[in-house]
Amino acid sequence: MHLMIPHTSAVGEAASHTLGELTLPHLAELLPLLTPVGAPIGSDEYSFNTPFELALAQLRGAPAVEDGCLPTAAWGLAKDPAGPEAWAQLSPIHLSVGSDQITALPPQALALTEAESQAFFNSLAELWPADEGWAAQWRGRDQWLIAHPSFAGLRSASLERVVQRNVDPWMPQARRLRTLQNEVQMLLHGHPLNEAREAVGALALNSVWISGCGVARGGPLPADLQIEEGLREPLLAGDWQAWSDAWVRLDAGPVAALLARARQGETGLRLTLCGERLASSWSLKPRPRLQRLWQSLRSSRSNTASILGAL
Repeated sequence: MHLMIPHTSAVGEAASHTLGELTLPHLAELLPLLTPVGAPIGSDEYSFNTPFELALAQLRGAPAVEDGCLPTAAWGLAKDPAGPEAWAQLSPIHLSVGSDQITALPPQALALTEAESQAFFNSLAELWPADEGWAAQWRGRDQWLIAHPSFAGLRSASLERVVQRNVDPWMPQARRLRTLQNEVQMLLHGHPLNEAREAVGALALNSVWISGCGVARGGPLPADLQIEEGLREPLLAGDWQAWSDAWVRLDAGPVAALLARARQGETGLRLTLCGERLASSWSLKPRPRLQRLWQSLRSSRSNTASILGAL
């Protein structure tokens, strides 16, 4: 079993304060039973790909060759995507224009219904005509995928990097992506669906974020991988109380279950925690039964705030 938890921490005073107040007894007891595996993955909070994406790429046997060039859109098509198409993910967002910067709000801030999302997606179809080599898939309210040979190898920043931040440092450098984003924004401006939303006080869908460009490579993810994404939405929304509550649920659920198996000395156990800068992994190193029992009786506990804050 390999338990992977993304969005375990973030850079900033609010995140640090929340971590300092957070009590995670099962994680604190689990970590001393495990041994670090390899070097942490990632660099800093300014990389285009997140440590979570980098960790998944490594498990696929397809590590990043250049920052921002992981084909996460193609990987999102299926457990084992195939085909030569170069895909890109379009995430519907609202760009909030302030006096000194433009901030990207997370897709969930739009609260699109499935019908609204599909209607917006269909209304943009003229931008990706099938007779010009385009393909398109509506995958959900917040996930649209389009394919074209020109997307191969284009560098783009993950959506997780830009939400709640000034978009300027993350804007795509590739002309193809800038042009497509501008074309989408022009069609959305004055769109009847947006006018109807604004009439009832809802945010307008005024842009998309383009990410994860490229052709799928590598293999499928390991069958024993268990990804827990309960921390994602509250962190991207900046709702630290909800994020803290989600951490408590994870600690009492999947983390506690992994701890129980680690106490029994079960082999093949692995834990990966992915923060904003780094992803670190630990595994259960085989030990004699008496040594496991002694370590369990010692009840040593880790400083989870320090460990998570470093990620």
